[in-house]
Amino acid sequence: MSQDPIERYAERHTAPEPPLLAQLTRETHLQLLLPRMSSGHVQGRLLSMLSHLMRPRRILEIGAFCGYATLCLAEGLADNGLLHTIEIDPEKEARIRRYVAAAGITEQVRLHIGAALDVLPGLVDEVWDLVFIDADKRRNDAYFEAVIDHVRPGGLLIIDNVLWSGKVLPTHALKANDKDTPFVRAFNDKVARDARVEPVFLALRDGLLLLRKV
Repeated sequence: MSQDPIERYAERHTAPEPPLLAQLTRETHLQLLLPRMSSGHVQGRLLSMLSHLMRPRRILEIGAFCGYATLCLAEGLADNGLLHTIEIDPEKEARIRRYVAAAGITEQVRLHIGAALDVLPGLVDEVWDLVFIDADKRRNDAYFEAVIDHVRPGGLLIIDNVLWSGKVLPTHALKANDKDTPFVRAFNDKVARDARVEPVFLALRDGLLLLRKV
């Protein structure tokens, strides 16, 4: 549970974290570096709710990490729906497959190991209802451009970590000296003006950007 009192309050007033996901959370914190990269309880329930509301036939996830968001997004899949998830780190594969199997969704999930921009050309025949981008922040724009023409009108793209620990804010400009911040800021500014999508920026955790394709 978060140490922040507002986040703890949000957790107490959000649907409980399913037991399998709670187990994955514990394992992630014990065994993986940077466990905060996992979506976590409240954000995971939001991803699940959005997926349930849309009942997508095709979901694309760029950046699986431990597979937490994968399981959340898959909860709302339509009958005979498929979720394609891409993870660059082959060391994550066994854990993702183990939890996908434990969730009983092996037939609904296609795991691709490799760099997303290398994998995506093999998926050009798909039409995406829901896309979740949570990978290399410097390539947010490249991922967006690679998939936007394959998202159906009315489809939803979700981009994670768009606050980037608050470093995208103008008041942090002089302090944000890491190499990722300028790319996150430039992407946020671009899609705010992009006529192809309607954006809603949520200050949830490290920032979620929802883009409805018009």
